[in-house]
Amino acid sequence: MTVRAKKHLGQHFLKDENIAKKIANTLTEKGYDTVLEIGPGMGVLTKYLLKKEFTTHVIEIDTESVEYLKAHYLNLTDRIISKNFLKINISDEFQDKPFAIIGNFPYNISSQILFKTLENKHQIPELSGMFQKEVAQRIAEKPGSKVYGILSVLTQAFYDVEYLFTVPPNVFNPPPKVDSGVIRLIRKENYILPVDEQLFYKVVKTAFNQRRKTIRNSLKTLNLSDKLREDTIFAQRPEQLSVQEFISLTQKIATDAV
Repeated sequence: MTVRAKKHLGQHFLKDENIAKKIANTLTEKGYDTVLEIGPGMGVLTKYLLKKEFTTHVIEIDTESVEYLKAHYLNLTDRIISKNFLKINISDEFQDKPFAIIGNFPYNISSQILFKTLENKHQIPELSGMFQKEVAQRIAEKPGSKVYGILSVLTQAFYDVEYLFTVPPNVFNPPPKVDSGVIRLIRKENYILPVDEQLFYKVVKTAFNQRRKTIRNSLKTLNLSDKLREDTIFAQRPEQLSVQEFISLTQKIATDAV
């Protein structure tokens, strides 16, 4: 029995054992003893996770894959969550336990997986997984690049991001049209921002929505005082600002509004 890859679920099954093992080994295993694999498919990565010291849970929306896993991984049966990761309540599934996330993420929901991780960062000290290469590079990118954007700033505000390695299309069935990239996120010790998080998100997203403009022009909709807009930081473009500078900018805007 094999599982048919379903296009609407963005499934591309990894078939290279060495790469599966390499991805499993990217986890540091520090600060948690539970791991959740998203989208295990036929378990090529799962089998290597099950050899580790931590407890592995998997979450899979595809009923055919769930049946396959139940038939082939008997010791995993009671830790298969047959739900959509984007719709689950994390605290309901894992109470307050810290856990790491790993997976060969479906391209069509990979950014949403990342945003859900950020929403639940207090419980997720680490994430390691495969994204479309372009997305993986964007998440890991440093300031000053055209690739650096919303995903880069919001992720790097809370996690240290490392681009680990590139995976070619031919190791998947069916092969995707693009390369993949594996990255690892390790939560920062000081991951609680010294600013209002909602305002920080708003400032970052508003700035990058018109990334070719200076901060002064892209943040016009926030109705900032003329005095604040004279600050030198407003003469820069969003991709020039580091995470720390975005935090500083948010602090200035918060004070301006008082």
